Amino acid sequence: MPPLETPDIEPNFHAKDFHLLSTDGKKYSLADLQKKNGLVVAFICNHCPYVQAIADKITREANDLAKIGIGFVGINSNDVEGYPEDSYDNMKLFSEQHKFNFPYLFDGSQEIARKYGAVCTPDFFCFDRNLLLQYRGRLDSAGKNDVPNATRELFIAMELLANDKEITFKQYPSIGCSIKWKKS
Repeated sequence: MPPLETPDIEPNFHAKDFHLLSTDGKKYSLADLQKKNGLVVAFICNHCPYVQAIADKITREANDLAKIGIGFVGINSNDVEGYPEDSYDNMKLFSEQHKFNFPYLFDGSQEIARKYGAVCTPDFFCFDRNLLLQYRGRLDSAGKNDVPNATRELFIAMELLANDKEITFKQYPSIGCSIKWKKS
């Protein structure tokens, strides 16, 4: 199956609330994670090669975004029966391995992925301080390749929002593996 791409931004899409268990054993809601300048909600998982290729960069971006008042959260919504490598226990290991400095939440019911319309891993939803979707695209210009000095598109977009500026550059879709939906 070829990789999927995220769709264009849905006009007036607001962040949807959640209350999910994190790898640190605590439950988090939208209000717990939003910072003064916005929030990035990233649908990721453990086994996707696209996520694996950028996991350390995700940690860096989350750290740098925190410095400018942007919150960050990762959510795994994959079916763990069909994909046991995405289990909660394996999420803890993946989070430790990549030194995640943000909550990594488990959406076992897949309700939150459906509310957001997530289609792939990684799928980045970037919200302004009013929790209105402003950027839905790739992390950087490297994709899953190891390219030195790749343009940090997600960070640049969020930095513009933190400074009350509009995102005027072209947003390229994130590319990755499909969300692994449970069989009905």
